[in-house]
Amino acid sequence: MSFLVLIIIVGCFVLLTSIKQINQYERGILFTCGKFSKVLNPGWRIILPIFQSFKKVDIRTLAVDVPAQEAITKDNVSIKINAVIYYKIFDAGKAICEVQNYYYAVSQLAQTTMRNVVGSVTLDELLSEREKISDGICQVIDKATDPWGIKVENVELKDVSLPEEMQRVIAKAAEAEREKIAILTKAAGEVEAAQNLATAANIMGSTPGALHLRTLSTLNDLSSDQSNTIIFAVPIEVLKAIEGIANKFSGKE
Repeated sequence: MSFLVLIIIVGCFVLLTSIKQINQYERGILFTCGKFSKVLNPGWRIILPIFQSFKKVDIRTLAVDVPAQEAITKDNVSIKINAVIYYKIFDAGKAICEVQNYYYAVSQLAQTTMRNVVGSVTLDELLSEREKISDGICQVIDKATDPWGIKVENVELKDVSLPEEMQRVIAKAAEAEREKIAILTKAAGEVEAAQNLATAANIMGSTPGALHLRTLSTLNDLSSDQSNTIIFAVPIEVLKAIEGIANKFSGKE
């Protein structure tokens, strides 16, 4: 009787230890006598001790923070660049059987690919076309990890660190570009102002009394200024009359 109880206790213990839980976001890889058997779906599964073993695989989107890598651009500028990679496992069996440590492998592959891609572009391209370069890195890594059952969803370049000397050069170039735009804008404004003044002068010159009215308006503006300066405005008609008299006398002589 006691032997039977012992057998029942041992059987219950073995049964309880054989029950494994696989969560919704996981898949189980079952091995029987060391050979891959199948992929286990979420739920409770019975794993026979000694004969069978299994390994859980997280199939959620994972993020790998690629540490800063030193690289040299196509135009021989030394930089440091880091990124983050988002990927997920679409075939849990391959992720376990085809690569030893998929997390480490993806990280190393990303570092190598980043250095190679950065070496094929110039610094200006790297700074202005980060999205395009990220897509290029993503395609290369995704192609390499496809046999591992891994889908690379996105690659984002986080930071590009430049040497201090290069930062000063870029800052000076940006300042010179801003000064150039300011000078061009000022010159365009002066040209437009000169054109408007020329148009106004032609209109006033061809309209009788326009210059006199303009003079009176200027005097009205000056009268509001509290200064000791006294200005005598002579109408343009008087100046023209004086000019005519002077020309008449000079002709007689």
